[in-house]
Order: sequence, then C-alpha cells, then structure tokens
Amino acid sequence: MGLILETSQMFSFFRKKPPAPPPQAVPEAASAPVPAPTLPEMTPAAAPVATPPAMPAPTAAIGTLATSAPASTTAVAAVPTPAPAPAPERRGWLDKLKAGLRKTGSSIATVFTGTQIDDALYEELESALLMADTGVKATEHLLADLKKRVKDTKTTDPAAVKGLLADAIGELLAPLQKPLVIGEHRPTVIMVAGVNGAGKTTSIGKLTSHLANSGATVLLAAADTFRAAAREQLAVWADRNTVEIISQQGGDPAAVSFDAVSAGRARGRDVVLVDTAGRLPTQLHLMEELKKIKRVVQKADASAPHEVLLVIDGNTGQNALTQVRAFDDALTLTGLIVTKLDGTAKGGVLCAIAREKPVPVYFIGVGEKLEDLETFNAREFAQALLS
Repeated sequence: MGLILETSQMFSFFRKKPPAPPPQAVPEAASAPVPAPTLPEMTPAAAPVATPPAMPAPTAAIGTLATSAPASTTAVAAVPTPAPAPAPERRGWLDKLKAGLRKTGSSIATVFTGTQIDDALYEELESALLMADTGVKATEHLLADLKKRVKDTKTTDPAAVKGLLADAIGELLAPLQKPLVIGEHRPTVIMVAGVNGAGKTTSIGKLTSHLANSGATVLLAAADTFRAAAREQLAVWADRNTVEIISQQGGDPAAVSFDAVSAGRARGRDVVLVDTAGRLPTQLHLMEELKKIKRVVQKADASAPHEVLLVIDGNTGQNALTQVRAFDDALTLTGLIVTKLDGTAKGGVLCAIAREKPVPVYFIGVGEKLEDLETFNAREFAQALLS
C-alpha cells in the first residue's frame, strides 16, 4: 500500500537514504545469579523489543513524498484528513501569486458585482475569460460547468457564483498538478527547452539551487551554444550553487549533452540538467537540433532524458499554447515551467493548456527572486486567480 505524505515546504523532494538505526542491544542470557529482590514480588523484565526492519530509500518528488508503508498485521481503515494549513513560506508565496494574477483576476471578478444571475452575467463572464486568454474551448467548458453548479446548488447570489467558478477552474486545472520525481534514475536527466526570453536559463538556475540545497548532487550541461553569453550565464549559476558544469566554447550542443550525461553517470550525480538553445517552433532547423540532442542523450543513457521540460512565458497567452503544441510534437514534453505570471493579464492560458494540451505544470514563477519559483497547485491557482 503506497503512502503519500504531503510536505509544506517547496522543493523538499530530495531525500537521501537515512542511515540504518543502530542495532538494539539484546539482554544476554542470565548466566550469573540475580540479586534477591528487596520487595516481596518482582515485576518480570519486559521482553526485548525487536528492531524494526529498515525502510527502503524513498522515491522523492517535489510537492509530495511517496514511500512504501511498512507491513503491519493490523488492518487500519484509511480515514480522510483535511489538508494541513500552508506553512508560513507557502502563505507568503500565495500572497505573491494573488498579487501577480490580479490583472487577470480583477477583470473576471468584476463580473460578479451585479445583483442577479442572468444571461447578461454569463455573457460578461465569457468575454472576461476570453480576454484572459482562457481560449474558446476552455471558456465553453467552464461556462457549461458553472451553469450546472449554479443549478445544482440553487445559488442566487452572484458573489457565491464566483466561488463556484473557482471550484470549476480548480477542477479543470487538476490534471496539470503533478510532482517532478527525482531519484527513480541516477542520474535523473532533465532536458529543458524554450524560446529566447521565456526565462529558461534563469529557471534552470533556480531549480539547480533548490536541488543543491535539498542535498542533490547536480551537473549542468551548457548545451545552449547559439545564444551569446548563455554559457556564461549558466556558469554563474553553477558557481553560485557550487555545482559542476560541462561546456565547450562553440561546441556542438548534442556533443555537450552526451558528455554531460556520461560524466553524470561516471561521477554518480543525482541530476543532470541540460540547458538547450532557445528557439521559435517555426525555426525548423533548430527544432531538428533539439531532436538530435534527445537522440544523442539516449546513446549515453538509453532511458534518458527522463524529463523534457518546456519553459513558457505566461505573458504570451495563446502563443504559449502554440509553443506547447509544437515542442510536444517534436520532443514529447513531460512537464512545463510557466514563468512571469506576475502582473500578467493572460493567466487564463493555463486553462487553455488544461483543456487542449494537458501537459503537467511542475512550476510557476512570479518574479526574478529564487523564492519566486514554486510548485504548481491547481486549487491555489484558481483561488488566487479569483481572489
């Protein structure tokens, strides 16, 4: 039976195998005479306690920690427990997220300031959702879902309808919420792609910092040989986090990636992060180069890359959805990092992605600081969007 433990701090996903507990001393057989008790009766000595078996090393994941529960002879019924209150660090993050999504959410929230629920309200809501780049398909889905919720709950207060819409958005986004698993492979090879300006290299640097601070050994591959100063930018992050970096002056990106994965295996690193060149999906020759990097990485490790992440700029709206489609067709994406959601009026694009190309969103960012990159939670995002 699997046990899922929710963690309250971000990136507390990497756990090294805990040392085995020292063996408990077992009383030796009584070979010497035992002194006579001073009391009329003596309570028998407690039986030695058996040392519990060592737990297997857990599979670590961002946001959740999955382990195997120890065997037990007593059947315990699973009792649902309410979600714990967010830690102070998470509450601070939620405040930033609400502030970042204010431009998107305010235009939607104003729809519910009226006095009655009618066709005019739904029409205004439709316009607000489309303006937030929610997309036609997601907008139609949300409106149909909302009308059903209003009917089922017999809601008559427009302000209460906003809460129902938050529930509908949270349910739509739920399939995007998934932890990034680290530890099933060693090294875990993560290939990161994205167009120039999306914040790809900076996101890699932030992720490296959190990995290193959590105890993971990281190796960086500077395979972005097209953009000027990209190698130097990644080297700064490597120096700041005291991690190794594989790079070549003007080298072939696929060759750099191959060398990095080979070095990661030889040196026993936990994670190899491959920074690839930023490019537009319309640049077909560069997209072919990305495919080549993936093929060459597989020559160094047949199971790699274990994750293929795309970094997208939350300000680009529907264009971000176009990027997801194009890069997924070329590389088969496993996850997204959505950056620059602070101050965007197009935060509804996550709904469009959920409806039309549901690639998991591992992280979202609301600023340039290290703590401004966090794990994605569907319900938190929906609540922040309409707060």
